[in-house]
Amino acid sequence: MFRMNVRLLGVLAAAQFLMVLDQAVMNVSISQLVEDFDTTVTTIQSVIAFYALVMAGLMLTGGKLGDIFGRKKIFKIGLVVYAAGSALTAASWSVPSLAFGWSILEGIGAAMVLPSMVALVAGNFDGKNRAVAYGVLGGMAGVGIAVGPILGGWMTTDFSWRYVFVGEVIVAAGIFFGTRWMAEPSSEGRRPSLDWVGSILSAAGLAVVVFGVLQASTWGWLRPLDSPVEPLGFSLTPFVIAAGLVLIGLFASWERRREERGEDPLVHLGLLKITPFRSGVVMLLAQNLILMGIFFTIPLYLQVVLGFDALETGVRMLPTSAGLFFTALAGSALASKFAPKKLVRLGLIVVFVSAFLLIGTIEPSLDNTDFLVAMGVLGIGMGLIVSQLGNVVQSAVGDKDRSEAGGLQNTAMQLGSSLGTAVLGAILITGLLAAFSSNVESNPEVSDQTKSAVERSLSSGGSFVASDQVRTSAEQAGLDQAEVDQIVGGYEDAQLQALKLALLVAALLTIPSFWSTRNLPDQVLTGTEPAQST
Repeated sequence: MFRMNVRLLGVLAAAQFLMVLDQAVMNVSISQLVEDFDTTVTTIQSVIAFYALVMAGLMLTGGKLGDIFGRKKIFKIGLVVYAAGSALTAASWSVPSLAFGWSILEGIGAAMVLPSMVALVAGNFDGKNRAVAYGVLGGMAGVGIAVGPILGGWMTTDFSWRYVFVGEVIVAAGIFFGTRWMAEPSSEGRRPSLDWVGSILSAAGLAVVVFGVLQASTWGWLRPLDSPVEPLGFSLTPFVIAAGLVLIGLFASWERRREERGEDPLVHLGLLKITPFRSGVVMLLAQNLILMGIFFTIPLYLQVVLGFDALETGVRMLPTSAGLFFTALAGSALASKFAPKKLVRLGLIVVFVSAFLLIGTIEPSLDNTDFLVAMGVLGIGMGLIVSQLGNVVQSAVGDKDRSEAGGLQNTAMQLGSSLGTAVLGAILITGLLAAFSSNVESNPEVSDQTKSAVERSLSSGGSFVASDQVRTSAEQAGLDQAEVDQIVGGYEDAQLQALKLALLVAALLTIPSFWSTRNLPDQVLTGTEPAQST
């Protein structure tokens, strides 16, 4: 029986690894994707954010489908959908085909697999073995994020990023074969019904919020840039974000109404009244927002500013991968001696320090030693956080709530990933445009005519491109060489300012995150806590 459990744990761990690998792989392949599809960084940013957004928007629905039709069945269907998406991504010929295969199909598949996985662990392991299993899955999530950059960098540079997705199809087939070792968790009482209205409201609300953030770099946050309409003289961005928040509010109201009428809600919002659970979910969102935001920003510095290829980028991100992996493993052991609150707070402090260390390394040329140390410190901090939160969330609820808890847990993680890419990406682009405009405007060696032309060009938004592209555009505009050099110099300086701003925001995000840890458990979790239920 023990061997069977170990074998099953290996299958579930492989599934967890597969589900989180993609984002890290794509982040180091941004430059190659831009070149392959003849598009912009902003477009690829949207595709990356959309992947996490599809998962976040459908995670609650995926968890409920498991309650209705059986967790094992939905897990298997999700694997098939995910593999189909990976195959289409590997063969993609355009940005729409890439988005459909990766962002939509793989996102739908992951939204079915991840919540079911939580319930499958609860149904196949018990006592301390269950706590160990949740710890292993949390560690594998960290491993996926950690291995992604080096794997993606190697494949993209020496072969093609497409081979990663071919490999995913093969791994998904192996996991599907391994489902024969799974027992279907027992269900109590009648089969619930699916709340279609709640599913639509939750997915639409999250989608509209993230879409608004993504468009901020084009429309402007408040002052309109290339906004399609200008309500009350402002950019459309805050109105779109507000509309998304209204939809989320309507979702919460609808769920309460269904519960009052004795109907099955998409999710029992009462779970969020469980203090440790709520705090753990908030921290999962914050953790992924900060980490994936940094993982989107750093490759742009290494590839677009410094001109490194994907493998060189992956190698320089390896200290984060190694630090996250080994600290996540050590964090599971430390959890038997220290309370989650202490370890998570220590992790946040380390992440805060690492972000400022990284800011200090953003220069025209890379100081490898300082940069590698900063990336290693980031991995250590994230490893401490990653190793604790999964067990915190699952220890806070009873068995019958684990599927819904898993849905909320993974929704928070993917929403954090999506917002991290969208928010820090939008701040990066906005900061770049503002700094470039300021640099050109204050430069006495640039003519008034050129300043006006640059301002007109920037008024419709922009993207994070290599300085060589700016030089080419300036030369094609007929500027003399001295003025071209001034324009390019101002742009290169703006790039560094924008990258530092994005990393500063990531650092500052750890402050409210630290405050939200106040309700995390301040005692060691033994894996045998009294089950709580709604």
